[in-house]
Amino acid sequence: MKFLQSYPKEVTIFLAASLINSAGGSLMWPLTTMYVFDELGRSMADAGLVVMIQAFGGIIGQLLGGALYHRVGVKKLIVGSLALNALGLFTLPFISSYWVIYMVMMGFIGLCNAVSMPAIQAFVGFRFADRRGELFNVIYVANNIGVALGTALSGFLADVSYHLTFVLNGATSAVFAMFFLNYLNRLDKQDGPVHLKKKVKTEAKDGIPALLGNTRIYLYLGLGSLFLWFGNSIWNTGVSPHIISEGMNKSSYGFLWTLNGILIFVAQPVTTLIKRWFAKESSSQMTASGIFYLAAYIIILMLPSYSGMVLAMVLATLGEMLISPAVPAFISDHAFKAAPFYIGLTGGMTAVGRMVGPYFMGILYDQGGLQPVAWLSIVIAVVAVVFFVIHSARNRAAERALAESLSS
Repeated sequence: MKFLQSYPKEVTIFLAASLINSAGGSLMWPLTTMYVFDELGRSMADAGLVVMIQAFGGIIGQLLGGALYHRVGVKKLIVGSLALNALGLFTLPFISSYWVIYMVMMGFIGLCNAVSMPAIQAFVGFRFADRRGELFNVIYVANNIGVALGTALSGFLADVSYHLTFVLNGATSAVFAMFFLNYLNRLDKQDGPVHLKKKVKTEAKDGIPALLGNTRIYLYLGLGSLFLWFGNSIWNTGVSPHIISEGMNKSSYGFLWTLNGILIFVAQPVTTLIKRWFAKESSSQMTASGIFYLAAYIIILMLPSYSGMVLAMVLATLGEMLISPAVPAFISDHAFKAAPFYIGLTGGMTAVGRMVGPYFMGILYDQGGLQPVAWLSIVIAVVAVVFFVIHSARNRAAERALAESLSS
């Protein structure tokens, strides 16, 4: 709380609204598979199909959210996507008996929810440019507190009614939309709408092909993130079934994620020291993140007991804490007004890894259990580290070349 006192009051309000919204979102998503299987009486294959459609909608939404930021305007994009997301959630209780319509609506919800993500990150980067690196980290922590609260409540609410979780999720999304509408209206009166709506000159002159050509900003960063989150699927499609097959309590798996949530809050001093001593730049933080994930997967392979999984979760959480704020911070610092486009593009690439990872790891687990899944995660993590190293090296070279040209 003392730390937050150094920020303007609007930041504290924004963090509270983000926490409430993330809590609402996490009410529903853990229950999607259970709802399809239990309430709708469909197969697990059907449940997996719904999750994949929702994830695909999220990929498209990330790309649209970044590309349309300056073309549509931040107010219309953020408020509109959040409002449409709320509308979709409110309709679910009425259309869930119509299977095809339900699947389409889940894809629509995934799209609308994802559109707001790069837009909000870009807005924060523009609005608080002088302290955006640390603010991205504070928002990340606040969102994870919301996720922990929402996930804890979701099971109790599901016992009452699955549809109640949809309605409450929609309500929090609607509240977040109204918050942004009021917040951005006040900024328009205070600063004028120019800083929120003006076109990006580089986009108007060069267009999206030119932005895609600037690969050092996004390509290796995005590929590293894709592979990193691909490998992280080991927790759902490797560790989870392994715990069950070994006869451990299902609550043991839940405790791992409880530990994850606690660490994100209490281990901030640890990542602060890592950034201060070993990884001062955001590019270095991404590489360090990949190394922590790699170490976690090696632990799972070498020590597949529960104590090993606890240690692996500690290492993986430190990796998560390093990379999650580092990506938007790097893009905001280096892409300037084109940051929304690149945030959306890298977010879409990351979502691809999250979407395909469970499928491939599920096949491997069915064939050989935890060991081949752990080996795949290790290889994937090495690939991610290599991409992050290339990303860091290319950007250092570009900065040196720029400095030399300016000095000459």
